[in-house]
Amino acid sequence: MRDDSHAHRPDLTRRAFLSTAGVSAAAVAIAGCAPASHSTAERGTPGAVAAGPSIEGAVPVTLRVNGKEQRLAIDPRTTLLDCLREVIVLTGTKKGCDHGQCGACTVHVNGRRVASCLSLALMHDGAEITTIEGLGTPDALHPMQAAFVAFDGYQCGYCTSGQIMSAVALLKEPCGPDDADVKELMSGNICRCGAYPNIVAAIQQVRRNA
Repeated sequence: MRDDSHAHRPDLTRRAFLSTAGVSAAAVAIAGCAPASHSTAERGTPGAVAAGPSIEGAVPVTLRVNGKEQRLAIDPRTTLLDCLREVIVLTGTKKGCDHGQCGACTVHVNGRRVASCLSLALMHDGAEITTIEGLGTPDALHPMQAAFVAFDGYQCGYCTSGQIMSAVALLKEPCGPDDADVKELMSGNICRCGAYPNIVAAIQQVRRNA
């Protein structure tokens, strides 16, 4: 006699398996992005002490970010990039390669541009830090921000904050007059969309009007 015990089992097809796996993976990803127990408002408040729940070995650090003092308690291994994005909740600074090769995480520290993914937050205790959020506002754009808009110096926009921060720093650095000179000083910032001609045009416009 034939065994029909499997006759009424659901047919587990490859499509069904992949669909189930996809839903499970999405659920895990969402759970992994859940905010910490303390509120973002508390973390971003000037003068507030921000720390993750029960961080063992947390150390105090004071950063002056966009003109506001941030007194924090952080893991000493925290990069400046992660501190800005995850603790202070200034997400305009982007994490690209996380190896200092793409420039998406560029910020200003004491007036100089740095790749924040390569720098520990603890190294900048007491430093003046400027991110893209501190450069201008929607109602009062920095001239470089306005030039990027006017010259379409962006496409997907992911690299744009780092490009602009580097471009603003370039204004105060020794740089020759030609496009090739600008390209050399901007070579640490990668645009995967290839908007380089428009980026250079925007920077040159601001330099001419400076």
